[in-house]
Amino acid sequence: MIENLSAAADRVKNLAGSPTVSIMDKARRLKAAGMPVVDLSGGDPDFPTAPHVVEAAMAALKSGFTHYTPSAGIPELLQAIAHKLATENGAKFDPKSEIIVFPGAKQALYIATQTLLNPGDEVLLFDPSWVSYAPCVQLAGGLPVYVKMDLQTSLSELKTRLEEAITPRTRLMIINSPNNPSGQVWTQEQVELVAEVAQQANLLVLSDEIYETLVYDGRKAVSIGGLPGMAGRTMIINGLSKSHAMTGWRLGYIAAPAELARQMLKIHQHSTTCAASFVQKAAVAALEGPRDYTDYMVGRYRLRRDKLVSQLNSIPGIKCELPQGAFYAFPNIAGTGLADLDFTDRLLEAEAVAVTPGVAFGPAGKGYVRLSFANADEILDEGAERIRRFVSNL
Repeated sequence: MIENLSAAADRVKNLAGSPTVSIMDKARRLKAAGMPVVDLSGGDPDFPTAPHVVEAAMAALKSGFTHYTPSAGIPELLQAIAHKLATENGAKFDPKSEIIVFPGAKQALYIATQTLLNPGDEVLLFDPSWVSYAPCVQLAGGLPVYVKMDLQTSLSELKTRLEEAITPRTRLMIINSPNNPSGQVWTQEQVELVAEVAQQANLLVLSDEIYETLVYDGRKAVSIGGLPGMAGRTMIINGLSKSHAMTGWRLGYIAAPAELARQMLKIHQHSTTCAASFVQKAAVAALEGPRDYTDYMVGRYRLRRDKLVSQLNSIPGIKCELPQGAFYAFPNIAGTGLADLDFTDRLLEAEAVAVTPGVAFGPAGKGYVRLSFANADEILDEGAERIRRFVSNL
């Protein structure tokens, strides 16, 4: 084989694969081989998509709505998204020029970072953070800079950490509330502080709000795009995967200032052209339809959260705070004597339980693992029992 023809670009060779996808794929292979795997590694709701959404997609297919759509999205979906952002988030975006629909919110993140970053630009990530933020920044030539953020972080600590992290090269902040993996829901005061810092330092903000509907105990996810002074510098990424159990449908969107949206649209046109036509029709039904199905899922998640966290905290060496949102538990397993990577590998080998090592989510994730409670109750119970047995046998 000719060496030059087989070599990948350095920016790809030096990039780590997605740990969450890798672990889910490994769990599927083990299941296919007959191993009784309990997979708690992924972020895929175990509920089916709501019937009225499925029916809308089927109607679109039967009517022949199976061809290219406008690259930004069909007008009725763009309008539905704009209405949702205005009424639920207090963020006003023009559906004709400031919203783009993508095949998945992850695609929106990738195209946004490709559009915004020049080589050497620095991007602030609140640590721990979702596994794909840093790689997307790196693929665009940017440099991820981690700012520690957890339930114990005070406003003064957050302000100090931000001021210390910002340099003349800082271009962008990526925020995510509710947070994946920790489940933290930022308070109004925390979001306002980040908005204040962004304006003072003239930074752009990319707000990943994919888990906004999954909040517990009376909390509300605050959208930074709806705060004063943030309209011209905020991009909001969201989608239907988590809120409507539509992970496999691949439908996400970004709302951004018109000029930035115009530039993003060029990459979208040259890469994926448009999101699937009939899926966009289903998305309209999801956004304009009843919310009772989402509310039902949130209620079930809350019950699962409470039980799983209690089970984890009863295991010696494991400490788990109650997640405020999303559908992940993020226990500290340092008390078991194992590093998170060793814990993950040995748990899968010994008890066939798949979880995600915390270090995959950034430096602050060291000593933690992530478990998804977007699984049936009996699966969670079995997983907790196997983890208990694994730790007791160490």
